[in-house]
Amino acid sequence: MALKITAGCVNCWACEPLCPSAAIEPAIPHFRIDPAACSECAGEYADPQCASICPIEGAIVDAGGSALNPPGSLTGIPPGLLEQTRARIQAR
Repeated sequence: MALKITAGCVNCWACEPLCPSAAIEPAIPHFRIDPAACSECAGEYADPQCASICPIEGAIVDAGGSALNPPGSLTGIPPGLLEQTRARIQAR
């Protein structure tokens, strides 16, 4: 039972002070979660606090690899529309 911070992390420091179990630590090239310390905030909060504050979609994943803030969840832009727009911009 542990979350993981992916390479999408930009080291904004938003999550580290919110972690009730002090499981988040600075590392290179991005923060990491100590799996032995991470409780996923079970019994303390309804949602993991790191994911609740994280401003980067897909930066925090569960043990199964599913993003807690999946693409489109923070921006409101559907992933398909985002890809279409990127393709049109690159084609210019």
